[in-house]
Amino acid sequence: MLRLEQYLRLLPATTHATAPALISASSSLSCTLPNLSAPRLAHSRPPPPRGKTSSAVRASAGPDATVKRAPEMAQREVARAVADQAVARLGARLLPSAVPADVAEFRNGAGNAVGSLDVHRGSPGSSIDFMLQSSLHCKVPNGAIDITSILIFLNASTDAPHFLLELIQGSSTSIVVILDLLPRKDLAFHPDYLQKYYEETRMDEQRGKIEELPQTRPYRSPSLFVRSACSPTAIMVSIDCGQGGEKALEEIMHGQLATVIQEVLQIWLDNCVDSTTEMDEVERDCLLKRDRIVRSKSIEVDLTANLPRMFDPDVSSRVITEIRKAFGVQEP
Repeated sequence: MLRLEQYLRLLPATTHATAPALISASSSLSCTLPNLSAPRLAHSRPPPPRGKTSSAVRASAGPDATVKRAPEMAQREVARAVADQAVARLGARLLPSAVPADVAEFRNGAGNAVGSLDVHRGSPGSSIDFMLQSSLHCKVPNGAIDITSILIFLNASTDAPHFLLELIQGSSTSIVVILDLLPRKDLAFHPDYLQKYYEETRMDEQRGKIEELPQTRPYRSPSLFVRSACSPTAIMVSIDCGQGGEKALEEIMHGQLATVIQEVLQIWLDNCVDSTTEMDEVERDCLLKRDRIVRSKSIEVDLTANLPRMFDPDVSSRVITEIRKAFGVQEP
């Protein structure tokens, strides 16, 4: 939902001028990075998924690679705890991960960008469509950009919202947070849906807990599609602790932010996972059409057009293929 190019606009101007250095195959790109995106969705700690290794991927980075694996950091620790919370509750509703080793971990030939992907499909009869986790770590001349995300999408057995978490960090003192229960209906047209999943669950109180922090500022995605797809209770903020604020950001990540993320997930687990909805054929078709548009748009905007600019064509193709499988979106 949030493209890397959008977050780069929050970074110092010097990053924009030098950012193409992080793409091994981008010498022909201009220095204005607005066409650069990255995969979103991320694993709390980048896979390899349990029990898997990827010697082929490790070899692809070459002996001079500067990035071996995305570094451990507070945002990944928090996301790991959230992912573990979800997996523990969902249990048998999730099938084992079947992501190939060369997609579980991937990197570009220059070794300055590394990513990971893990996907668990929902088991037959459950309301879960898939749980997708991914991460991206890109070295830039003045530091690095790290993205960690978790998506849990439901299937057409319910119209309950999906779960979305994205943590996008461009410095050791600042981070963008996107946290939402993604609506699957037009909320103005379905006030009962708004009341059930957002008012009665008091979702807006969670947003208030983050926005009251003095280091927090509202984040407005430049993408109107992103803003239109989220709920009115979505947490979309930039947390900036200023120069020398590394410890302060870490304390916020492990403290108030971690608590709110886990509480939002708990709201979703308690109110959405086991929700069943009586829908006629027309309603279900509308629901499926909306889901397909959101998924297709995400792949079109975030991946197909831009992932090959960061990673070698064969690598980006493998990653996109696996995400298409998870999203249930075919090649155009």
